[in-house]
Amino acid sequence: MAEKSEFRRYLVNVDSISAHQLFTDCLVIGAGIAGLRAALEAAERHSVVIVCKGNAEDSNTFKAQGGIASVLDKADTFESHIADTLKTGCGICDEGVVDLVIRRGPELVEQLLRWGTEFDLKENHIAATLEGGHSYPRVAHAHGDETGRAIAEALIERARRNSNIRILENFFTIDLLTDDDNMCVGIIGYERKRGPQIIWAANTILATGGAGRLYRETTNPEAATGDGIALAYRAGAVLRDLELVQFHPTTLYIAGATRALISETLRGEGAILLDSKDRRFMKEYHEAAELAPRDIVSRAILAQMRKTESTHVYLDVRHFEKAYFAKRFPWINELLESFDIDITNDLIPVRPSAHYMIGGVKTDLSAKTSIEGLYACGEIASTGLHGANRLGSNSLLEGLVFGKIAGQEVSQKKKVTVAHLKHPLIKYQIPHSDRTRLDADDVRNSLRALMWRNVGITRLDQPLSEVQEIIRFWQRYVMDKIFDSPDGWECQNMLTASLLIAQSAQQRRESRGVHYRRDFPNTDDEHYKEHIELAR
Repeated sequence: MAEKSEFRRYLVNVDSISAHQLFTDCLVIGAGIAGLRAALEAAERHSVVIVCKGNAEDSNTFKAQGGIASVLDKADTFESHIADTLKTGCGICDEGVVDLVIRRGPELVEQLLRWGTEFDLKENHIAATLEGGHSYPRVAHAHGDETGRAIAEALIERARRNSNIRILENFFTIDLLTDDDNMCVGIIGYERKRGPQIIWAANTILATGGAGRLYRETTNPEAATGDGIALAYRAGAVLRDLELVQFHPTTLYIAGATRALISETLRGEGAILLDSKDRRFMKEYHEAAELAPRDIVSRAILAQMRKTESTHVYLDVRHFEKAYFAKRFPWINELLESFDIDITNDLIPVRPSAHYMIGGVKTDLSAKTSIEGLYACGEIASTGLHGANRLGSNSLLEGLVFGKIAGQEVSQKKKVTVAHLKHPLIKYQIPHSDRTRLDADDVRNSLRALMWRNVGITRLDQPLSEVQEIIRFWQRYVMDKIFDSPDGWECQNMLTASLLIAQSAQQRRESRGVHYRRDFPNTDDEHYKEHIELAR
């Protein structure tokens, strides 16, 4: 991050004696599929507090459209799903993790059904569809294209009914607290009514989600600002594969409007891509055409946009039956109608956007990080499942499986009563800075544009160097300040996470999966069939 002499362990002053304090056996940071599943498991034996910086519904999980991938049909096999995941991961998947996640998937997906997730059914079984990179239709969906919402609502309702779980909404986690042995002992956070407060926890599970909002063009909700990456880095956790940012090929492109995801499932069910001259182009880039892995489709769209000097390409679904489309994709149908796009006559304008953070906090098979007492699951974690390119709909699966694993690890621990919960005295004072104050909103907007231009779908060494130089300049005038609201802390976190991503992208001098270097277009197994790790 910034010059080491300017590094700050905490973003705010910490006084563990005077601050308002809470105590819990297990603290879960985040309320997506991973955090909720972890909380429910940990609550079997322990008290659990879930904190989320918005409402419980403000997660990437809630916005997920396509579905959750798992072997749900007797004609499908674990071996096939494993092979598809490994092939898409471009040589750096952890095969043990892939095997574990895929084999545990069906049981947990069926459990979601029993817990009230309203999956779409076919002959009393969970229906499944095909997505790019999969060799068999294994993507379970709910309410057509509202799978994430259906899963999240079922888990949130179950968590709210659990007497061992307390959910604190609109609570911003500022930093992880660690003792002299670098063991995580809780967090310092901010709640509007009470102000700064400390939550002491015998176990902490990081499930903060993604970082799509680091980019100007993204499918992610406003909460996805990379906070987990930044606070884990400040605490000293090992981070891995941060250069591996997945871009979704198809988001609705309407000038001046917020980008909205157009699910890959449309292409799985027959939608085709056309350029601005009405030509189908994907077969020129990959034999699987529209069903090629996401990184290939994204780069192909970008190349075709440059070739045709256009701002976007088109999805053609005019051959879909209108009533079927409205029933199968109700959310997308409503979105398109709001822009007066008639799918029977009109093409859907699309372009790629930042979508999913493959890298994150390094974890093992037990969801443990390099910091004692700290676990990570979901999009914030780097488990090794996805390798260099995530197979579509494996993300919800990973969050579900590792959420349970993290919660199970905590549940199996001996309960520590509040009276015996040891926590250190922490007194951290930040010196006053007389440097000029930059406008945090201006910095955020400029940073997102910079990341889109220079650390986007394709990358080059010189722009990557310039990004780091510019971010360090901004950090001189932002990281030295003490903010008193989430907007400021988010800006500081975005600067930290963006710099780390740019550093990792420069280190990987090859092209692999979602990471494409125009100056190093080939895959270099001799030097880079490994992971890029960073730590403070």
